[in-house]
Amino acid sequence: MKIIDFKPQGICATNIKVWINDEDVVEDVEFTRGCDGNHKGIVSLCKGMKADEVVKRLRGIRCGFRSTSCPDQLAKAIEGR
Repeated sequence: MKIIDFKPQGICATNIKVWINDEDVVEDVEFTRGCDGNHKGIVSLCKGMKADEVVKRLRGIRCGFRSTSCPDQLAKAIEGR
């Protein structure tokens, strides 16, 4: 099991923690601070998904006028594994 502890930039969340198992599948994700309901939705959708697929689907998503978003920062966290 690999645990990623990521400090995101440009979003309301202050930390993202990701658990990826030995088969490269996302087991869990935890956001600290930010939009609780949206984070719960993101986590629910990503659990059980291959890490590379999460990156493929979430990379580049923007939040309003921002150049990034919580999904985009999650993708960056996983990419850096």
